[in-house]
Amino acid sequence: MSGRSGERNAERVRLAVILVILIAGALGSFWVMQAMRAAGDQQPAQRPRGKPDYYLENFNYVRMGPTGLPRYDVAGTKMVHYPTDDSFEITKPVVHNLDQNQAPMELYSDTARVTDDQTQIHMYGNANAIRAPYKGREQMHLVSEYLLLLPDDEIVKTDKPVAMTMGTTRLNGVGMVANNATQVVQLFGNVRGYYEPTPKKR
Repeated sequence: MSGRSGERNAERVRLAVILVILIAGALGSFWVMQAMRAAGDQQPAQRPRGKPDYYLENFNYVRMGPTGLPRYDVAGTKMVHYPTDDSFEITKPVVHNLDQNQAPMELYSDTARVTDDQTQIHMYGNANAIRAPYKGREQMHLVSEYLLLLPDDEIVKTDKPVAMTMGTTRLNGVGMVANNATQVVQLFGNVRGYYEPTPKKR
């Protein structure tokens, strides 16, 4: 009996978490979306004027952190550098974080632009972020038409519609901030959720 009672309590906790997310999203969505728009860091990174000075095909490079340890790597089928603003345009980018103290995460999309001294990676078209199971937490999968990765801060965010799947829980919203360092995900604006209870063991 105690096992079944524990399963019921676990189901109630998960439902309560979903309700809290939905209520918080509904109450805070307008203010958060206005703040995100005002911040301006999620505007599409426009291709700079001027010609590129070099390009690479089928590349892979590693970004090092201030301690000398690798922070993340980026691979793709093509990378073009624009000297006007020292930005990069990448086709079929795939990004992995390499910090051993954080949950493994992979991001990929159709294209990307790397800007602001490689501190911002704007990912466009079929943008996905997958966080592997970590310290008892289930895998998380985010899908949107646009994701902004701040690799030095372990943050992924967007002001576009986004779908999140975590275990049997599915949530949709407009606007999202996911912090891989703290394992906290916030969804804003028109948040909707679906939860499928885990089948009971016989």
